[in-house]
Amino acid sequence: MDQILITYYSNNAKKLHMIVDKILLKFGGFSDKDLDDFYSLANEVFVDVMRRYDDSQSFDAFLYSCLLNKIKTEMTKRNREKRKVDRISISIDTPIGDDENSTIGDMIADNFTIEKELFDENEEEYSKRVLLYLSRLSSLQKEVLRLSVAGYLPNEIREELHISAKQYSDCYEAIHSYRNVSVLF
Repeated sequence: MDQILITYYSNNAKKLHMIVDKILLKFGGFSDKDLDDFYSLANEVFVDVMRRYDDSQSFDAFLYSCLLNKIKTEMTKRNREKRKVDRISISIDTPIGDDENSTIGDMIADNFTIEKELFDENEEEYSKRVLLYLSRLSSLQKEVLRLSVAGYLPNEIREELHISAKQYSDCYEAIHSYRNVSVLF
């Protein structure tokens, strides 16, 4: 038994992790946190297998089958939890209040855009937050923003400013980045 422990737990439990990885490869789509969960589960299964192993079959085969069954059971449990959450979610078209014509979507939907907020007023009337936001943008980004508000399409903006699609994309990302926009909240 000591040799089995050494085999599976040397190199930071490399052999045990390889078996878990092989099984999980069939399922796919796991994060590092999920892997850690399944490695912990494998440790529990390993202890149980060591206790129940009786030399009637190969230890490797017995461990693999026990791990496979336990992982499948865990996957089923996780999928049930996901479906449970789906059942309690509601549509944004769900009527609310006494007025059957109002929906949740009516309460959260809005036509607010950064562009309208910035350029519907004169610059002299901008709040400190808007001025701070604008100070974070380069002159090219401000120009892309101004043309966007004026109703230009992306390809028209690129043509007007003589910039590449990559430059436009970078400007657009900066204009809408959380780091820049967060000062408006």
